[in-house]
Amino acid sequence: MSYINSEIKPFAAQAYHNGEFVTVSEKDLKGKWSVVFFYPADFTFVCPTELGDLADVYAEFKKIGVEIYSVSTDTHFTHKAWHDSSDTIGRIKYPMIGDPTGTITRNFGVMIEAEGLADRGTFVIDPEGRIQIVEITAGGVGRDARELLRKVKAAQYVAAHPGEVCPAKWREGEATLSPSLDLIGKI
Repeated sequence: MSYINSEIKPFAAQAYHNGEFVTVSEKDLKGKWSVVFFYPADFTFVCPTELGDLADVYAEFKKIGVEIYSVSTDTHFTHKAWHDSSDTIGRIKYPMIGDPTGTITRNFGVMIEAEGLADRGTFVIDPEGRIQIVEITAGGVGRDARELLRKVKAAQYVAAHPGEVCPAKWREGEATLSPSLDLIGKI
């Protein structure tokens, strides 16, 4: 089953955000572009490098109207403890959602059932609550926040410019394509 263009399923969970515990639901993801960034576990190895990388470019995501939500099957209490004890995680300004029941992780199809942990899944969600980008990587392969930012900008461009598409390696301001019979076999 493809998740592309599917609507996110209902959920409600506690998150650690800006020194507080807050409730986050699917309603918070609607009305703006969102990235839901699943990772296996707090206090691990690849995960803090990814979350720190996102923290480093978070302001750039915010400038283009995108909120980041990190999710693991740890609790919001564990997120706070990690935030308070790690210089890297301490830089995070986006919500860190706890999903100890696995509801959100299963909703997005990234639960490793035998371990009770999430795969490294990245989902870009449009303002209507529909998934536009899905990326799932093996546990040992870290993701790149700048590449994610590029992909989000491409998704936003395509949404705002019906009839145009972004070619490989497209960067904001570069030429796009308008699919037509004239282009077939010419690219």
